[in-house]
Amino acid sequence: MKQKDIAVIILVAVIAGAASFFLSRLLFESGDKRQQKAEIVDVISTEFNQPDTKYFNSKAVNPTQLIRIGNNNNDNPFNGKGQ
Repeated sequence: MKQKDIAVIILVAVIAGAASFFLSRLLFESGDKRQQKAEIVDVISTEFNQPDTKYFNSKAVNPTQLIRIGNNNNDNPFNGKGQ
């Protein structure tokens, strides 16, 4: 490389660096504009209010109980065999 080629490469690098610096300042926002406000969350307490006894009592229907319709004693209905 000649002395003149090195000078041209340095000049192009300086101009490209300056152009990219000013262009990036135009395209990207500064840190002041990027701040956001966070929502304030209520404090979680350890207190638990008991549910309404109208619905949750000892006489209420338990939906997890097994329901049998009729007197079918087939415990494995998908084995391919009839009763």
